[in-house]
Amino acid sequence: MKLQLKKKVKNPTIIEGFPGFGLVGTIATEYLLEHLECEQIGKYWFEDLPATIAIHSSKVVDPIGIFYNKKYNLVIVHAILTTNKIEWKVAEMIEDLANQTKAKEIICLEGVGTGAGDDENAPKEPKAFYYTKDIKKDGILKKYAQKLNEGIIVGATSALLLKSTRNITALFADTHSQLPDSKAAAKLITLLDNYISLNIDPKPLLETAKRFEEKLKTILEQGNKTQEEIKKKQLSYVG
Repeated sequence: MKLQLKKKVKNPTIIEGFPGFGLVGTIATEYLLEHLECEQIGKYWFEDLPATIAIHSSKVVDPIGIFYNKKYNLVIVHAILTTNKIEWKVAEMIEDLANQTKAKEIICLEGVGTGAGDDENAPKEPKAFYYTKDIKKDGILKKYAQKLNEGIIVGATSALLLKSTRNITALFADTHSQLPDSKAAAKLITLLDNYISLNIDPKPLLETAKRFEEKLKTILEQGNKTQEEIKKKQLSYVG
């Protein structure tokens, strides 16, 4: 499938969030869409995956939605699609998006397991981390977060970091569970706001955390259930 955008966008900052550790990237990008004036300019799916969509509040939720905010010249990639086994293709899609728009920067939002919370005496507040090879960006980000020296990165962000020839800025929040982690997502929003000045308050995210988590759980559970049913039907045909 070829990525086609309904609107011409020049030199934006791309912000991507996929359902990784704690669904942090998806929660954070959804929050951005709710609090910034955005229009959908594209969508994407992978044809080698089962044809599955989610319906929420009587609306279709695209597996990957691409949105644009004119005020800050942002392209936000919001995904509810699990990237298991298609991480490299996701990285290619993000690269294609960056090439088409001549993006000046790609920012990845991700949860990460650092082990920082394993200590019983460690603070409950999630820690923020970053990764960049750009010296200037490093100088900005180190004021607000720790440079990621040790950690495990999985999914689309790891594929993008390995495959892309661009300087990727990756923002992480320490996450200790596969369950939706709104606290970690709020930490990411705070770090992102400090980095590119979006004037977004992360507090409402914590206040509406339950609503966000229930919505995402429902969408992902429906998708997983559908895929399991497809697998069962395929096995019954074989049998």
